[in-house]
Amino acid sequence: MKISIVTITYNAAEVLQRTLDSVRSQTYKDMEHLIIDGASKDETVAMATSYKQQVPYDVIVRSEPDYGIYDAMNKGLRLATGDYIVFMNAGDSFHESTTLEKVADVAKEDVAILYGDTNIVDDEGRFLHKRHLNVPDRLTWRSFRQGMLVCHQAFYARTDVARDIPYDLQYRHSADVDWCIRVMKEAERLGLPMVNVHAVVADFLDGGDSTQNHRASLRERFAVMRRHYGLPVTVAMHVWFLLRAPFK
Repeated sequence: MKISIVTITYNAAEVLQRTLDSVRSQTYKDMEHLIIDGASKDETVAMATSYKQQVPYDVIVRSEPDYGIYDAMNKGLRLATGDYIVFMNAGDSFHESTTLEKVADVAKEDVAILYGDTNIVDDEGRFLHKRHLNVPDRLTWRSFRQGMLVCHQAFYARTDVARDIPYDLQYRHSADVDWCIRVMKEAERLGLPMVNVHAVVADFLDGGDSTQNHRASLRERFAVMRRHYGLPVTVAMHVWFLLRAPFK
Protein backbone atom coordinates (compact mmCIF):
# COMPACT_ATOMS: atom_id res chain seq x y z
CA MET A 1 0.00 0.00 0.00
CA LYS A 2 1.47 3.31 -1.08
CA ILE A 3 0.76 6.41 1.02
CA SER A 4 0.86 9.94 -0.37
CA ILE A 5 1.90 12.54 2.21
CA VAL A 6 1.05 16.11 1.23
CA THR A 7 2.76 19.02 2.97
CA ILE A 8 1.59 22.57 2.26
CA THR A 9 4.16 25.33 2.84
CA TYR A 10 4.51 29.07 2.61
CA ASN A 11 7.50 30.80 4.22
CA ALA A 12 7.67 27.80 6.55
CA ALA A 13 11.45 27.45 6.98
CA GLU A 14 11.23 27.82 10.77
CA VAL A 15 8.96 24.78 11.21
CA LEU A 16 9.39 22.66 8.08
CA GLN A 17 12.43 20.66 9.20
CA ARG A 18 10.47 18.91 11.95
CA THR A 19 7.97 17.67 9.36
CA LEU A 20 10.66 16.56 6.91
CA ASP A 21 12.52 14.69 9.66
CA SER A 22 9.31 13.03 10.77
CA VAL A 23 8.57 11.74 7.28
CA ARG A 24 12.18 10.64 6.76
CA SER A 25 12.13 8.70 10.05
CA GLN A 26 9.20 6.49 9.05
CA THR A 27 10.07 2.80 9.02
CA TYR A 28 7.39 2.28 6.37
CA LYS A 29 8.89 3.39 3.06
CA ASP A 30 6.19 2.69 0.46
CA MET A 31 5.29 6.36 0.27
CA GLU A 32 5.67 9.57 -1.68
CA HIS A 33 5.99 13.08 -0.29
CA LEU A 34 4.40 16.00 -2.13
CA ILE A 35 5.55 19.42 -0.95
CA ILE A 36 3.24 22.07 -2.38
CA ASP A 37 4.63 25.54 -1.79
CA GLY A 38 2.97 28.89 -2.41
CA ALA A 39 6.05 30.67 -3.82
CA SER A 40 7.87 31.13 -0.51
CA LYS A 41 10.38 33.93 -0.17
CA ASP A 42 12.44 32.31 2.61
CA GLU A 43 14.51 29.09 2.59
CA THR A 44 11.51 26.75 2.40
CA VAL A 45 12.04 25.59 -1.19
CA ALA A 46 15.80 25.18 -0.73
CA MET A 47 15.17 23.00 2.33
CA ALA A 48 12.62 20.89 0.46
CA THR A 49 14.92 20.49 -2.55
CA SER A 50 17.85 19.44 -0.37
CA TYR A 51 15.62 16.93 1.44
CA LYS A 52 14.45 15.51 -1.90
CA GLN A 53 18.04 14.73 -2.85
CA GLN A 54 18.70 12.86 0.40
CA VAL A 55 15.80 10.39 0.69
CA PRO A 56 15.11 7.10 -1.16
CA TYR A 57 11.37 7.61 -1.75
CA ASP A 58 9.71 9.89 -4.30
CA VAL A 59 9.51 13.57 -3.40
CA ILE A 60 7.80 16.19 -5.55
CA VAL A 61 8.47 19.84 -4.80
CA ARG A 62 6.19 22.33 -6.54
CA SER A 63 6.45 26.04 -5.80
CA GLU A 64 4.16 28.57 -7.44
CA PRO A 65 1.63 31.23 -6.43
CA ASP A 66 -1.72 29.89 -5.29
CA TYR A 67 -5.02 31.04 -3.83
CA GLY A 68 -4.33 29.82 -0.32
CA ILE A 69 -3.84 26.60 1.62
CA TYR A 70 -6.87 24.79 0.22
CA ASP A 71 -5.98 25.59 -3.36
CA ALA A 72 -2.57 24.07 -2.62
CA MET A 73 -4.25 20.99 -1.09
CA ASN A 74 -6.27 20.54 -4.28
CA LYS A 75 -2.99 20.50 -6.22
CA GLY A 76 -1.75 17.79 -3.87
CA LEU A 77 -4.92 15.76 -4.46
CA ARG A 78 -4.42 15.94 -8.22
CA LEU A 79 -0.75 14.94 -8.04
CA ALA A 80 -1.05 12.09 -5.52
CA THR A 81 -0.42 8.58 -6.84
CA GLY A 82 -0.66 6.65 -3.58
CA ASP A 83 -3.46 4.34 -2.47
CA TYR A 84 -4.15 6.61 0.51
CA ILE A 85 -3.53 10.31 1.08
CA VAL A 86 -2.84 12.26 4.26
CA PHE A 87 -2.13 15.97 4.72
CA MET A 88 0.76 16.71 7.09
CA ASN A 89 1.52 20.41 6.94
CA ALA A 90 4.69 22.26 7.87
CA GLY A 91 5.21 22.07 11.63
CA ASP A 92 3.05 18.96 12.07
CA SER A 93 4.52 15.49 12.34
CA PHE A 94 3.81 11.80 12.68
CA HIS A 95 3.63 10.72 16.32
CA GLU A 96 6.20 7.92 16.02
CA SER A 97 8.58 6.47 13.46
CA THR A 98 6.21 3.49 13.19
CA THR A 99 3.04 5.53 12.59
CA LEU A 100 2.68 4.68 8.89
CA GLU A 101 3.34 1.01 9.65
CA LYS A 102 0.46 1.04 12.14
CA VAL A 103 -1.82 2.69 9.60
CA ALA A 104 -0.83 0.28 6.84
CA ASP A 105 -1.33 -2.74 9.11
CA VAL A 106 -5.06 -2.09 9.40
CA ALA A 107 -5.64 -0.98 5.81
CA LYS A 108 -7.55 -3.22 3.42
CA GLU A 109 -8.74 -2.68 -0.13
CA ASP A 110 -12.33 -1.99 0.92
CA VAL A 111 -11.46 0.58 3.63
CA ALA A 112 -12.20 4.15 2.57
CA ILE A 113 -10.83 6.03 5.58
CA LEU A 114 -8.29 5.28 8.31
CA TYR A 115 -8.15 7.59 11.32
CA GLY A 116 -6.57 7.95 14.73
CA ASP A 117 -5.84 10.22 17.68
CA THR A 118 -3.86 13.47 17.78
CA ASN A 119 -1.58 15.13 20.33
CA ILE A 120 -1.04 18.89 20.50
CA VAL A 121 2.62 19.95 20.68
CA ASP A 122 4.51 23.23 21.08
CA ASP A 123 7.10 24.90 18.83
CA GLU A 124 9.77 22.53 20.14
CA GLY A 125 7.67 19.44 19.48
CA ARG A 126 6.98 18.93 23.19
CA PHE A 127 3.69 17.34 24.24
CA LEU A 128 1.13 19.84 25.54
CA HIS A 129 -2.08 17.82 25.77
CA LYS A 130 -4.26 15.39 23.90
CA ARG A 131 -6.72 16.91 21.47
CA HIS A 132 -9.85 17.66 23.49
CA LEU A 133 -12.31 16.03 21.07
CA ASN A 134 -12.60 12.27 21.44
CA VAL A 135 -12.11 10.09 18.38
CA PRO A 136 -15.09 7.73 18.04
CA ASP A 137 -14.73 3.98 17.65
CA ARG A 138 -17.27 4.14 14.84
CA LEU A 139 -16.98 7.14 12.53
CA THR A 140 -19.68 8.32 10.12
CA TRP A 141 -20.22 11.63 8.34
CA ARG A 142 -22.83 12.45 10.98
CA SER A 143 -20.17 12.24 13.71
CA PHE A 144 -18.90 15.73 12.89
CA ARG A 145 -22.16 17.23 14.18
CA GLN A 146 -20.28 17.13 17.50
CA GLY A 147 -17.31 19.02 16.05
CA MET A 148 -14.33 17.88 13.99
CA LEU A 149 -13.76 14.71 16.00
CA VAL A 150 -10.84 13.58 13.83
CA CYS A 151 -8.00 16.00 13.15
CA HIS A 152 -7.27 16.59 9.47
CA GLN A 153 -3.69 15.29 9.94
CA ALA A 154 -5.06 12.05 11.41
CA PHE A 155 -7.48 11.39 8.52
CA TYR A 156 -6.21 9.02 5.79
CA ALA A 157 -8.52 8.85 2.77
CA ARG A 158 -8.38 6.36 -0.06
CA THR A 159 -7.08 8.46 -2.92
CA ASP A 160 -9.46 7.18 -5.58
CA VAL A 161 -12.39 8.12 -3.34
CA ALA A 162 -11.01 11.54 -2.35
CA ARG A 163 -9.52 12.78 -5.63
CA ASP A 164 -12.84 13.84 -7.15
CA ILE A 165 -13.82 15.75 -3.99
CA PRO A 166 -11.80 18.98 -4.07
CA TYR A 167 -11.57 21.38 -1.16
CA ASP A 168 -14.22 24.09 -1.48
CA LEU A 169 -12.36 27.38 -1.88
CA GLN A 170 -15.29 29.44 -0.61
CA TYR A 171 -14.03 28.48 2.86
CA ARG A 172 -10.72 30.09 3.88
CA HIS A 173 -10.31 28.46 7.30
CA SER A 174 -12.62 25.44 7.51
CA ALA A 175 -12.61 23.77 4.10
CA ASP A 176 -10.87 20.79 5.73
CA VAL A 177 -13.96 20.15 7.89
CA ASP A 178 -16.24 20.32 4.85
CA TRP A 179 -13.89 18.09 2.84
CA CYS A 180 -13.71 15.38 5.48
CA ILE A 181 -17.51 15.30 5.75
CA ARG A 182 -17.93 15.05 1.98
CA VAL A 183 -15.32 12.26 1.74
CA MET A 184 -17.12 10.36 4.50
CA LYS A 185 -20.44 10.83 2.71
CA GLU A 186 -18.92 9.36 -0.44
CA ALA A 187 -17.49 6.44 1.54
CA GLU A 188 -20.95 5.73 2.93
CA ARG A 189 -22.52 6.00 -0.53
CA LEU A 190 -20.02 3.42 -1.79
CA GLY A 191 -20.62 1.18 1.22
CA LEU A 192 -16.97 1.37 2.29
CA PRO A 193 -15.97 1.25 5.98
CA MET A 194 -13.96 3.72 8.06
CA VAL A 195 -11.47 2.16 10.47
CA ASN A 196 -10.01 3.47 13.72
CA VAL A 197 -6.27 2.75 13.94
CA HIS A 198 -6.50 2.96 17.77
CA ALA A 199 -3.27 4.89 18.07
CA VAL A 200 -2.00 8.46 18.21
CA VAL A 201 -1.00 9.10 14.60
CA ALA A 202 -0.32 12.86 14.48
CA ASP A 203 1.36 15.58 16.51
CA PHE A 204 -0.38 18.86 15.68
CA LEU A 205 1.48 22.15 16.13
CA ASP A 206 -0.45 24.39 18.51
CA GLY A 207 -1.60 27.70 17.05
CA GLY A 208 -2.53 26.74 13.48
CA ASP A 209 -4.67 28.69 11.04
CA SER A 210 -7.98 27.96 12.77
CA THR A 211 -6.52 29.16 16.08
CA GLN A 212 -5.03 32.33 14.60
CA ASN A 213 -8.33 33.10 12.83
CA HIS A 214 -10.61 31.79 15.55
CA ARG A 215 -13.71 33.93 14.97
CA ALA A 216 -13.68 33.56 11.19
CA SER A 217 -13.09 29.82 11.57
CA LEU A 218 -16.08 29.47 13.92
CA ARG A 219 -18.34 31.33 11.50
CA GLU A 220 -17.24 29.08 8.66
CA ARG A 221 -17.71 25.94 10.72
CA PHE A 222 -21.25 27.02 11.50
CA ALA A 223 -21.85 27.44 7.75
CA VAL A 224 -20.30 24.04 7.04
CA MET A 225 -22.46 22.32 9.66
CA ARG A 226 -25.57 24.09 8.39
CA ARG A 227 -24.75 22.92 4.85
CA HIS A 228 -24.50 19.27 5.86
CA TYR A 229 -26.79 18.90 8.90
CA GLY A 230 -29.38 21.66 8.49
CA LEU A 231 -30.02 24.78 10.56
CA PRO A 232 -32.04 23.26 13.47
CA VAL A 233 -29.39 20.62 14.21
CA THR A 234 -26.57 23.15 13.83
CA VAL A 235 -28.17 25.62 16.25
CA ALA A 236 -28.95 22.83 18.75
CA MET A 237 -25.37 21.54 18.65
CA HIS A 238 -23.94 25.05 19.13
CA VAL A 239 -26.14 25.52 22.20
CA TRP A 240 -24.75 22.23 23.47
CA PHE A 241 -21.18 23.42 22.75
CA LEU A 242 -21.81 26.55 24.85
CA LEU A 243 -23.35 24.60 27.71
CA ARG A 244 -20.52 22.09 27.95
CA ALA A 245 -17.72 24.70 27.62
CA PRO A 246 -17.55 25.59 31.37
CA PHE A 247 -16.99 21.93 32.18
CA LYS A 248 -14.05 21.47 29.80
